[in-house]
Amino acid sequence: MVLALGLCGTGLLPAAAASAAVDPGAYAFAPGARTVGGAASPAAAPRLDPGRVYRDSLPAHGRLVYRLDLADDRATAYVPVTAVPPAHTDVTSTDGIRVTVRDPHGTACSFATARFGAGLSPRPVTALGKREAGRALCQGAGTYSVMVERLDTQDTSAPWDLELAPVTEPRLASPVPGEAPRSWDSASPEPITGAARERAGGAGFTAARGLGPGVWRTTLVPGRTLFYKVPLDWGRRLQASAELGGAAGHGYVGGALDLSLYDPVRGLADDVSLGYTGVRKSVALAPLPPVEYANRYAAPAAVGALRFAGDYYLVLHLSDQLTETFGQGPYEVTLRVRVDGRAHAGPGYDGRPEPEGVFTPTAQDEAAMPIGDAGGAGGTGEGGSAAMEVVAAGGIGLGTALLLVLGGWTLAARRAQTRVSAQKPTA
Repeated sequence: MVLALGLCGTGLLPAAAASAAVDPGAYAFAPGARTVGGAASPAAAPRLDPGRVYRDSLPAHGRLVYRLDLADDRATAYVPVTAVPPAHTDVTSTDGIRVTVRDPHGTACSFATARFGAGLSPRPVTALGKREAGRALCQGAGTYSVMVERLDTQDTSAPWDLELAPVTEPRLASPVPGEAPRSWDSASPEPITGAARERAGGAGFTAARGLGPGVWRTTLVPGRTLFYKVPLDWGRRLQASAELGGAAGHGYVGGALDLSLYDPVRGLADDVSLGYTGVRKSVALAPLPPVEYANRYAAPAAVGALRFAGDYYLVLHLSDQLTETFGQGPYEVTLRVRVDGRAHAGPGYDGRPEPEGVFTPTAQDEAAMPIGDAGGAGGTGEGGSAAMEVVAAGGIGLGTALLLVLGGWTLAARRAQTRVSAQKPTA
Protein backbone atom coordinates (compact mmCIF):
# COMPACT_ATOMS: atom_id res chain seq x y z
CA MET A 1 0.00 0.00 0.00
CA VAL A 2 2.79 2.39 0.91
CA LEU A 3 4.65 1.53 -2.29
CA ALA A 4 1.56 2.18 -4.40
CA LEU A 5 1.09 5.58 -2.82
CA GLY A 6 4.74 6.42 -3.50
CA LEU A 7 4.41 5.51 -7.16
CA CYS A 8 1.27 7.56 -7.59
CA GLY A 9 2.91 10.57 -5.99
CA THR A 10 5.81 10.51 -8.43
CA GLY A 11 3.81 9.83 -11.57
CA LEU A 12 5.61 6.62 -12.47
CA LEU A 13 2.45 4.67 -13.06
CA PRO A 14 1.88 3.63 -16.70
CA ALA A 15 1.48 6.70 -18.87
CA ALA A 16 -1.86 5.55 -20.28
CA ALA A 17 -3.37 5.49 -16.77
CA ALA A 18 -1.82 8.82 -15.84
CA SER A 19 -3.12 10.49 -18.99
CA ALA A 20 -6.64 9.14 -18.70
CA ALA A 21 -7.70 11.96 -16.38
CA VAL A 22 -6.57 14.64 -18.85
CA ASP A 23 -8.46 15.36 -22.05
CA PRO A 24 -6.37 15.40 -25.22
CA GLY A 25 -4.97 18.88 -25.85
CA ALA A 26 -5.70 20.12 -22.31
CA TYR A 27 -3.07 22.49 -20.87
CA ALA A 28 -2.24 22.75 -17.17
CA PHE A 29 -1.98 26.45 -16.35
CA ALA A 30 0.16 27.50 -13.41
CA PRO A 31 -1.70 27.10 -10.10
CA GLY A 32 -2.66 30.49 -8.73
CA ALA A 33 -2.14 32.28 -12.04
CA ARG A 34 -3.78 35.71 -12.00
CA THR A 35 -6.46 36.51 -14.55
CA VAL A 36 -5.67 39.75 -16.38
CA GLY A 37 -7.31 41.59 -19.24
CA GLY A 38 -4.98 42.89 -21.93
CA ALA A 39 -5.88 46.29 -23.44
CA ALA A 40 -6.19 47.53 -26.99
CA SER A 41 -3.57 50.25 -26.46
CA PRO A 42 -0.55 50.94 -24.19
CA ALA A 43 -2.41 53.71 -22.35
CA ALA A 44 -4.83 51.25 -20.73
CA ALA A 45 -2.50 48.24 -20.51
CA PRO A 46 -2.44 46.26 -17.24
CA ARG A 47 0.91 45.78 -15.50
CA LEU A 48 2.83 42.51 -15.49
CA ASP A 49 5.04 41.91 -12.44
CA PRO A 50 8.08 39.66 -13.01
CA GLY A 51 7.90 36.49 -10.97
CA ARG A 52 4.13 36.13 -11.32
CA VAL A 53 2.13 34.11 -13.84
CA TYR A 54 -0.93 35.50 -15.61
CA ARG A 55 -3.85 34.18 -17.67
CA ASP A 56 -5.78 35.91 -20.41
CA SER A 57 -7.82 35.16 -23.53
CA LEU A 58 -6.84 36.28 -27.03
CA PRO A 59 -9.75 36.80 -29.46
CA ALA A 60 -9.71 35.80 -33.12
CA HIS A 61 -7.62 38.14 -35.27
CA GLY A 62 -6.98 40.10 -32.07
CA ARG A 63 -4.14 41.78 -30.21
CA LEU A 64 -3.61 42.58 -26.54
CA VAL A 65 -1.21 45.01 -24.87
CA TYR A 66 0.38 44.80 -21.41
CA ARG A 67 2.88 47.01 -19.62
CA LEU A 68 6.17 46.20 -17.98
CA ASP A 69 7.65 48.75 -15.55
CA LEU A 70 11.45 48.54 -15.54
CA ALA A 71 13.35 50.57 -12.94
CA ASP A 72 16.64 50.77 -14.86
CA ASP A 73 18.77 49.05 -17.50
CA ARG A 74 20.53 46.74 -15.03
CA ALA A 75 18.29 43.73 -15.65
CA THR A 76 17.17 41.80 -18.70
CA ALA A 77 13.41 41.21 -18.86
CA TYR A 78 11.82 38.20 -20.52
CA VAL A 79 8.11 37.81 -21.26
CA PRO A 80 7.19 34.32 -22.51
CA VAL A 81 3.63 34.01 -23.81
CA THR A 82 2.05 30.59 -24.32
CA ALA A 83 -1.06 30.44 -26.53
CA VAL A 84 -3.42 27.50 -26.06
CA PRO A 85 -6.11 27.04 -28.74
CA PRO A 86 -9.12 24.83 -28.04
CA ALA A 87 -8.77 21.15 -28.94
CA HIS A 88 -9.85 20.17 -32.46
CA THR A 89 -9.57 23.76 -33.73
CA ASP A 90 -8.74 23.96 -37.43
CA VAL A 91 -5.33 25.59 -37.85
CA THR A 92 -2.83 26.11 -40.63
CA SER A 93 0.93 25.72 -40.42
CA THR A 94 1.41 29.52 -40.28
CA ASP A 95 -1.19 30.21 -37.59
CA GLY A 96 0.21 31.23 -34.21
CA ILE A 97 1.14 34.30 -32.16
CA ARG A 98 3.61 37.17 -32.28
CA VAL A 99 5.03 38.94 -29.20
CA THR A 100 6.58 42.41 -29.50
CA VAL A 101 8.28 44.43 -26.75
CA ARG A 102 8.62 48.22 -27.18
CA ASP A 103 10.37 50.84 -25.08
CA PRO A 104 8.70 54.01 -23.73
CA HIS A 105 9.43 55.78 -27.05
CA GLY A 106 7.80 53.08 -29.16
CA THR A 107 11.05 51.53 -30.40
CA ALA A 108 10.81 47.78 -30.94
CA CYS A 109 13.16 45.93 -28.57
CA SER A 110 12.31 42.45 -29.83
CA PHE A 111 9.68 40.44 -31.61
CA ALA A 112 9.13 36.71 -31.79
CA THR A 113 6.61 34.39 -33.41
CA ALA A 114 5.43 30.87 -32.65
CA ARG A 115 3.43 28.81 -35.16
CA PHE A 116 1.71 25.43 -35.17
CA GLY A 117 3.80 24.05 -38.02
CA ALA A 118 3.43 21.11 -40.37
CA GLY A 119 1.41 18.99 -37.96
CA LEU A 120 -1.66 21.19 -38.59
CA SER A 121 -2.62 20.41 -35.03
CA PRO A 122 -3.67 22.88 -32.31
CA ARG A 123 -1.14 22.78 -29.48
CA PRO A 124 0.43 25.10 -26.89
CA VAL A 125 2.97 27.35 -28.63
CA THR A 126 5.25 29.85 -26.87
CA ALA A 127 6.85 33.07 -28.13
CA LEU A 128 9.39 35.01 -26.05
CA GLY A 129 9.59 38.79 -25.91
CA LYS A 130 12.56 40.45 -24.18
CA ARG A 131 14.36 43.65 -23.26
CA GLU A 132 18.05 42.84 -23.03
CA ALA A 133 20.32 44.93 -20.85
CA GLY A 134 23.57 46.16 -22.35
CA ARG A 135 22.27 46.48 -25.90
CA ALA A 136 22.29 49.60 -28.05
CA LEU A 137 18.49 49.95 -28.08
CA CYS A 138 15.82 49.91 -25.41
CA GLN A 139 17.88 50.90 -22.39
CA GLY A 140 16.94 52.89 -19.35
CA ALA A 141 14.03 52.99 -16.94
CA GLY A 142 10.42 53.42 -17.95
CA THR A 143 7.21 51.69 -18.95
CA TYR A 144 7.68 49.14 -21.70
CA SER A 145 4.79 47.62 -23.64
CA VAL A 146 4.25 43.97 -24.50
CA MET A 147 1.93 43.32 -27.44
CA VAL A 148 0.55 39.85 -28.20
CA GLU A 149 -0.98 39.37 -31.64
CA ARG A 150 -2.83 36.41 -33.01
CA LEU A 151 -1.66 35.16 -36.38
CA ASP A 152 -4.60 33.22 -37.74
CA THR A 153 -5.98 32.76 -41.22
CA GLN A 154 -8.98 30.68 -40.25
CA ASP A 155 -12.37 32.33 -39.96
CA THR A 156 -13.02 31.36 -36.34
CA SER A 157 -14.35 33.22 -33.35
CA ALA A 158 -12.95 30.82 -30.74
CA PRO A 159 -10.50 32.63 -28.40
CA TRP A 160 -7.12 31.19 -27.45
CA ASP A 161 -6.12 31.05 -23.80
CA LEU A 162 -2.84 32.72 -22.84
CA GLU A 163 -0.28 32.12 -20.10
CA LEU A 164 2.25 34.93 -19.46
CA ALA A 165 5.21 34.36 -17.13
CA PRO A 166 7.53 37.42 -17.01
CA VAL A 167 11.06 36.95 -15.65
CA THR A 168 13.93 39.32 -14.87
CA GLU A 169 17.61 38.40 -14.97
CA PRO A 170 19.99 40.69 -13.01
CA ARG A 171 23.29 41.83 -14.45
CA LEU A 172 26.50 40.06 -13.53
CA ALA A 173 28.58 41.04 -10.51
CA SER A 174 31.70 40.81 -12.71
CA PRO A 175 31.49 41.07 -16.51
CA VAL A 176 32.43 38.05 -18.61
CA PRO A 177 33.94 38.22 -22.09
CA GLY A 178 31.17 38.97 -24.56
CA GLU A 179 32.19 36.36 -27.10
CA ALA A 180 29.90 33.65 -28.37
CA PRO A 181 31.20 30.09 -28.73
CA ARG A 182 32.75 29.52 -32.13
CA SER A 183 32.67 25.74 -32.15
CA TRP A 184 31.58 22.73 -30.12
CA ASP A 185 31.17 19.02 -30.62
CA SER A 186 28.37 18.97 -33.17
CA ALA A 187 28.68 15.28 -34.05
CA SER A 188 25.58 13.18 -33.49
CA PRO A 189 26.13 11.02 -30.39
CA GLU A 190 25.78 7.27 -30.31
CA PRO A 191 22.15 6.34 -29.60
CA ILE A 192 21.36 5.60 -25.98
CA THR A 193 20.30 2.00 -25.59
CA GLY A 194 18.75 0.01 -22.78
CA ALA A 195 15.35 -0.87 -21.40
CA ALA A 196 12.87 2.01 -21.41
CA ARG A 197 11.21 3.09 -18.16
CA GLU A 198 7.67 4.44 -17.95
CA ARG A 199 7.45 8.19 -17.30
CA ALA A 200 4.24 10.17 -17.75
CA GLY A 201 4.67 13.81 -18.73
CA GLY A 202 2.95 16.89 -17.35
CA ALA A 203 0.38 19.00 -19.17
CA GLY A 204 2.13 22.39 -18.88
CA PHE A 205 5.39 24.15 -18.07
CA THR A 206 4.71 24.37 -14.34
CA ALA A 207 3.47 20.75 -14.33
CA ALA A 208 6.50 19.41 -16.24
CA ARG A 209 7.81 16.08 -14.93
CA GLY A 210 11.51 15.69 -14.18
CA LEU A 211 13.77 13.49 -16.30
CA GLY A 212 17.35 12.34 -15.96
CA PRO A 213 19.57 10.72 -18.56
CA GLY A 214 18.29 7.45 -19.98
CA VAL A 215 15.53 5.86 -22.03
CA TRP A 216 11.94 6.75 -21.20
CA ARG A 217 8.60 5.56 -22.53
CA THR A 218 5.14 7.11 -22.49
CA THR A 219 1.93 6.91 -24.50
CA LEU A 220 0.19 9.72 -26.34
CA VAL A 221 -3.19 10.14 -27.97
CA PRO A 222 -3.49 12.46 -30.98
CA GLY A 223 -3.79 16.11 -29.98
CA ARG A 224 -2.01 15.65 -26.63
CA THR A 225 1.06 17.60 -25.47
CA LEU A 226 3.41 16.44 -22.70
CA PHE A 227 6.02 18.50 -20.80
CA TYR A 228 9.21 17.25 -19.17
CA LYS A 229 12.06 19.15 -17.50
CA VAL A 230 15.77 18.37 -17.32
CA PRO A 231 17.87 20.46 -14.87
CA LEU A 232 21.11 21.68 -16.48
CA ASP A 233 23.94 23.37 -14.63
CA TRP A 234 26.53 25.65 -16.21
CA GLY A 235 28.72 23.64 -18.58
CA ARG A 236 26.22 20.80 -19.01
CA ARG A 237 24.75 19.81 -22.37
CA LEU A 238 21.46 18.15 -23.28
CA GLN A 239 20.84 15.88 -26.25
CA ALA A 240 17.49 14.21 -26.86
CA SER A 241 15.53 12.24 -29.42
CA ALA A 242 11.95 10.97 -29.64
CA GLU A 243 10.71 7.83 -31.35
CA LEU A 244 7.12 7.21 -32.46
CA GLY A 245 6.07 3.56 -32.42
CA GLY A 246 4.48 1.78 -35.34
CA ALA A 247 0.76 1.66 -36.05
CA ALA A 248 -1.59 -0.19 -38.37
CA GLY A 249 -2.83 1.66 -41.41
CA HIS A 250 -1.59 3.24 -44.63
CA GLY A 251 -0.95 6.86 -45.45
CA TYR A 252 1.26 9.78 -44.50
CA VAL A 253 0.99 12.48 -41.82
CA GLY A 254 3.44 15.40 -41.91
CA GLY A 255 4.64 16.69 -38.55
CA ALA A 256 3.07 13.72 -36.77
CA LEU A 257 5.32 14.00 -33.70
CA ASP A 258 6.88 17.28 -32.60
CA LEU A 259 9.78 17.55 -30.13
CA SER A 260 10.68 21.00 -28.77
CA LEU A 261 13.33 22.24 -26.36
CA TYR A 262 12.73 25.38 -24.27
CA ASP A 263 15.12 27.14 -21.89
CA PRO A 264 14.31 28.17 -18.28
CA VAL A 265 12.44 31.32 -19.44
CA ARG A 266 10.58 29.29 -22.08
CA GLY A 267 12.66 30.55 -24.98
CA LEU A 268 12.67 28.09 -27.88
CA ALA A 269 16.05 26.42 -28.43
CA ASP A 270 15.04 23.83 -31.04
CA ASP A 271 11.95 22.32 -32.61
CA VAL A 272 11.88 19.23 -34.81
CA SER A 273 9.12 17.01 -36.17
CA LEU A 274 8.79 13.84 -38.18
CA GLY A 275 6.61 12.67 -41.05
CA TYR A 276 4.90 9.36 -40.36
CA THR A 277 3.78 6.40 -42.48
CA GLY A 278 2.89 4.03 -39.65
CA VAL A 279 6.45 2.70 -39.41
CA ARG A 280 8.47 3.27 -36.22
CA LYS A 281 10.55 6.41 -36.70
CA SER A 282 12.66 8.79 -34.61
CA VAL A 283 13.70 12.44 -34.69
CA ALA A 284 16.49 14.17 -32.74
CA LEU A 285 17.28 17.67 -31.58
CA ALA A 286 20.22 19.35 -33.28
CA PRO A 287 23.55 18.98 -31.42
CA LEU A 288 23.80 22.08 -29.23
CA PRO A 289 26.63 23.55 -27.12
CA PRO A 290 26.84 23.34 -23.34
CA VAL A 291 25.00 25.92 -21.23
CA GLU A 292 27.15 29.07 -20.94
CA TYR A 293 26.42 32.74 -20.24
CA ALA A 294 28.25 33.86 -23.42
CA ASN A 295 25.89 31.84 -25.62
CA ARG A 296 23.58 34.87 -25.62
CA TYR A 297 25.99 36.66 -27.94
CA ALA A 298 25.62 34.00 -30.65
CA ALA A 299 23.60 34.80 -33.75
CA PRO A 300 21.71 31.48 -34.01
CA ALA A 301 18.67 31.60 -31.75
CA ALA A 302 19.16 27.95 -30.81
CA VAL A 303 22.55 28.75 -29.29
CA GLY A 304 21.39 32.01 -27.72
CA ALA A 305 18.69 30.18 -25.78
CA LEU A 306 21.30 28.14 -23.87
CA ARG A 307 22.35 31.18 -21.88
CA PHE A 308 21.67 30.20 -18.30
CA ALA A 309 21.47 27.25 -15.94
CA GLY A 310 18.11 25.98 -14.73
CA ASP A 311 15.31 23.69 -15.88
CA TYR A 312 15.15 23.01 -19.61
CA TYR A 313 11.86 21.75 -21.01
CA LEU A 314 11.32 18.91 -23.47
CA VAL A 315 7.85 19.15 -25.01
CA LEU A 316 6.19 16.38 -27.03
CA HIS A 317 3.10 16.86 -29.20
CA LEU A 318 1.27 14.21 -31.21
CA SER A 319 -0.69 15.65 -34.14
CA ASP A 320 -4.43 15.15 -34.09
CA GLN A 321 -4.16 14.49 -37.86
CA LEU A 322 -3.09 10.93 -36.98
CA THR A 323 -6.62 9.98 -35.95
CA GLU A 324 -8.08 9.93 -39.44
CA THR A 325 -5.27 7.88 -40.98
CA PHE A 326 -3.97 5.64 -38.21
CA GLY A 327 -6.63 5.75 -35.50
CA GLN A 328 -7.05 7.22 -32.04
CA GLY A 329 -4.17 5.31 -30.46
CA PRO A 330 -2.72 5.50 -27.90
CA TYR A 331 0.71 5.62 -29.55
CA GLU A 332 3.95 4.62 -27.88
CA VAL A 333 6.65 7.31 -27.72
CA THR A 334 10.21 6.71 -26.53
CA LEU A 335 12.44 9.55 -25.30
CA ARG A 336 16.22 9.15 -25.21
CA VAL A 337 17.98 11.74 -23.06
CA ARG A 338 21.70 12.31 -22.71
CA VAL A 339 23.34 14.88 -20.40
CA ASP A 340 27.09 15.37 -20.57
CA GLY A 341 29.70 18.09 -20.07
CA ARG A 342 31.53 19.17 -16.95
CA ALA A 343 29.50 21.30 -14.53
CA HIS A 344 31.15 24.45 -13.18
CA ALA A 345 30.27 27.52 -11.13
CA GLY A 346 28.25 30.23 -12.82
CA PRO A 347 29.47 33.77 -13.46
CA GLY A 348 27.49 35.16 -10.51
CA TYR A 349 24.60 37.64 -10.59
CA ASP A 350 24.50 41.03 -8.90
CA GLY A 351 21.07 40.58 -7.39
CA ARG A 352 18.23 38.09 -7.44
CA PRO A 353 16.17 37.08 -10.45
CA GLU A 354 12.40 37.09 -10.40
CA PRO A 355 11.17 34.49 -9.73
CA GLU A 356 14.00 33.53 -7.41
CA GLY A 357 15.82 30.35 -8.33
CA VAL A 358 14.72 30.28 -11.96
CA PHE A 359 18.35 30.10 -13.15
CA THR A 360 19.50 27.54 -10.58
CA PRO A 361 18.89 23.79 -10.86
CA THR A 362 18.07 23.15 -7.23
CA ALA A 363 19.39 20.26 -5.15
CA GLN A 364 15.80 19.19 -4.55
CA ASP A 365 15.18 18.81 -8.27
CA GLU A 366 18.39 16.84 -8.74
CA ALA A 367 17.65 14.51 -5.80
CA ALA A 368 14.17 13.79 -7.13
CA MET A 369 15.31 13.26 -10.71
CA PRO A 370 14.60 9.74 -11.95
CA ILE A 371 17.49 8.01 -13.68
CA GLY A 372 16.63 5.81 -16.65
CA ASP A 373 18.37 2.71 -17.95
CA ALA A 374 20.95 4.20 -20.28
CA GLY A 375 22.56 0.87 -21.05
CA GLY A 376 25.97 2.30 -20.26
CA ALA A 377 25.68 4.95 -23.01
CA GLY A 378 24.44 7.92 -21.02
CA GLY A 379 25.82 8.99 -17.67
CA THR A 380 23.74 9.69 -14.61
CA GLY A 381 25.52 12.93 -13.84
CA GLU A 382 27.99 13.78 -11.13
CA GLY A 383 27.28 13.47 -7.43
CA GLY A 384 24.56 11.60 -5.60
CA SER A 385 24.74 8.21 -3.96
CA ALA A 386 23.75 4.92 -5.49
CA ALA A 387 21.00 4.62 -2.90
CA MET A 388 19.45 7.91 -3.93
CA GLU A 389 19.64 6.87 -7.60
CA VAL A 390 17.73 3.69 -6.75
CA VAL A 391 15.10 5.72 -4.91
CA ALA A 392 14.83 8.16 -7.81
CA ALA A 393 14.71 5.45 -10.47
CA GLY A 394 11.98 3.61 -8.63
CA GLY A 395 9.89 6.70 -8.34
CA ILE A 396 9.66 6.41 -4.56
CA GLY A 397 9.45 9.67 -2.67
CA LEU A 398 11.95 10.25 0.12
CA GLY A 399 9.29 10.03 2.82
CA THR A 400 7.94 6.78 1.38
CA ALA A 401 11.45 5.36 1.15
CA LEU A 402 12.07 6.19 4.82
CA LEU A 403 8.82 4.48 5.80
CA LEU A 404 9.85 1.38 3.89
CA VAL A 405 13.28 1.36 5.50
CA LEU A 406 11.90 1.92 9.00
CA GLY A 407 9.30 -0.77 8.39
CA GLY A 408 12.02 -3.19 7.35
CA TRP A 409 14.08 -2.41 10.45
CA THR A 410 11.04 -2.93 12.69
CA LEU A 411 10.22 -6.27 11.08
CA ALA A 412 13.84 -7.43 11.34
CA ALA A 413 13.96 -6.43 15.02
CA ARG A 414 10.78 -8.33 15.78
CA ARG A 415 12.09 -11.45 14.05
CA ALA A 416 15.38 -11.20 15.93
CA GLN A 417 13.51 -10.86 19.23
CA THR A 418 11.42 -13.91 18.36
CA ARG A 419 14.55 -15.95 17.61
CA VAL A 420 16.15 -14.87 20.93
CA SER A 421 13.00 -15.81 22.88
CA ALA A 422 12.84 -19.17 21.19
CA GLN A 423 16.45 -19.96 22.04
CA LYS A 424 16.12 -19.16 25.77
CA PRO A 425 16.23 -22.29 28.00
CA THR A 426 13.00 -23.17 29.67
CA ALA A 427 12.88 -23.72 33.44
